[in-house]
Amino acid sequence: MDIPLFENEQIDDLQCRGLRLIQKRDGFKFGTDAVLLADFAKQLPSGRTLDFCTGSGIVPLLLSAKTGTPRICGLELQPAVCDMAKRSVLLNGLEGRIEITEGDLKNAPALYGPKRFDVITCNPPYMKAGAALVNAADAKTIARHEVTCTLEDVVRAANSLLAPAGHLVLVHRPYRMAELISLMRAYGIEPKRLRLVYPKAEKEANLVLIDGLKNGKPELRILPPLFLQDGHGGESAELKRIYERG
Repeated sequence: MDIPLFENEQIDDLQCRGLRLIQKRDGFKFGTDAVLLADFAKQLPSGRTLDFCTGSGIVPLLLSAKTGTPRICGLELQPAVCDMAKRSVLLNGLEGRIEITEGDLKNAPALYGPKRFDVITCNPPYMKAGAALVNAADAKTIARHEVTCTLEDVVRAANSLLAPAGHLVLVHRPYRMAELISLMRAYGIEPKRLRLVYPKAEKEANLVLIDGLKNGKPELRILPPLFLQDGHGGESAELKRIYERG
């Protein structure tokens, strides 16, 4: 099947079991945070997984390679971005396992039905919307700022869609960690695993990975820190493992 490429699009080799991804040359591109999210979620058994704010579809694609989950869904609000993700699924011949849907996560319970998923992942917009935004409809702005959904919207929708004992797995910024934990508990999702990510040993953490269990009992494990660089400024051994670079 010939997969069309449109103006300003390119195909990138993910260097992970032959996977390829369609992205805009000058648009918002996936980052290390999405790769870390997929790696953090891969150990959770799931018959059906949903990725909120799926963007290019990077997390569903990686989960298809790293897990045996038979059905992986992605939900994306922006029509053009959603179409690009759908074409990436076709490009990899994964339409039998991955389904990308255009829609607003605030309406996700109506789209999918309640209690349908064992695992929900999300790499949400990190920054709150502010008056300084130049263009609230810009794809990069929507990906980075809470102009179309808030952190509470994400957690609320996850609570409706998760099956009993289902998991919500998020990547976010540490400065919003207290808010994140508070919201998860308010919606009946108990934080169970937390890992801080550091650019290098002498720097402050710049990402937090968190896994919450629906209706779980209080018991939070703080996992060892993840350093992205080694002492010589190169990729750490663990980051190479996550990227499957040997």
